[in-house]
Amino acid sequence: MSAPRRVTVLGAGSWGTTFAQLVADADPSARVVVWGRDAAVTEEISRAHANSRYLKGLRLPAGVSGTTDLAAALGDVDDVVLAVPVQRLRGVLATAASHLAPRPGGSSTGPTVISLLKGLELETHLRVSQVVREVLGDLPFAVVSGPNLAREIAERRPCATVAAAEQEDIADRAAALCATDYFRPFTARDVIGVEVAGAAKNLLAVGVGLAEGLGLGDNAKASVIALGLAEVTRLVVAMGGSAATVAGLAGAGDAFATCASTLSRNHRLGVGLSQGRPLQEVLDGLGGTAEAVGTARSITALAEGAGVAMGVIEQVAAVLVEGRDPRDAALHLLSQPLRDERLPWR
Repeated sequence: MSAPRRVTVLGAGSWGTTFAQLVADADPSARVVVWGRDAAVTEEISRAHANSRYLKGLRLPAGVSGTTDLAAALGDVDDVVLAVPVQRLRGVLATAASHLAPRPGGSSTGPTVISLLKGLELETHLRVSQVVREVLGDLPFAVVSGPNLAREIAERRPCATVAAAEQEDIADRAAALCATDYFRPFTARDVIGVEVAGAAKNLLAVGVGLAEGLGLGDNAKASVIALGLAEVTRLVVAMGGSAATVAGLAGAGDAFATCASTLSRNHRLGVGLSQGRPLQEVLDGLGGTAEAVGTARSITALAEGAGVAMGVIEQVAAVLVEGRDPRDAALHLLSQPLRDERLPWR
């Protein structure tokens, strides 16, 4: 009989904890450890099989435990799941690197690294897969992304997602890790497209939140989503990804969920800013990280470097980075010159 699969989730927030539940539901024999910095949270996960700070009222499977001991969490691990904020990722990986031993049996490939993150590193504008490669080397890597609002998945409501990796067997491994009767992962090979679309949709969610808070109506919100996705498609293609990815679960699917749901922190951020509240005040009230703030400058820098016009994204970024008045940004978006829809929207 083979040894139980050992899976460690780095990050004890709502999505990391929910993914730990998915792994335990997919394989009840798996040993799933959630690592976090807050001892009260990790102790509650182990003692009460709950995370009341981020998933109030829900109970976790018995096979899920928590710890603040990174060395213990990563000992002989088969899969490492990344669920920390993107801007803290490099530091966490640097600490974790010395604990990531090769798998038993003499394999030198080490554990599989699976990212749940949707953002770009602020200082370098790198995608998560690039940060992982810089810090950990060429460990097997996959990214899981799609319309994945954590609370609904934790309540075991039906959902689909994408598990993408450059190698087909790694994508299959990531998909099998989290496949349940309520969570259906489809595999893909377009890591670039999945990562860029997942990062960019956060700004679209802020834009929709701004339009909602300003009372601009459903037509305006739909326009932000549609025109924004066209911009994201052009950027993905310019960076070597596929337009089909943006049209699928990791692009349009994720954008629709994030832009429409009050469970989305980025959506709520946009609504809060539309009310004239200071950025930090809104962020403090979200109960978690809104990745759009750290990603805004990076997305616009990537677009500029690729020669891609992103009028919608740039206006949202101006609100987040430069403090531009949300109503001024909205008026700029809605007073574009008449032109062919297929041309860059400026």
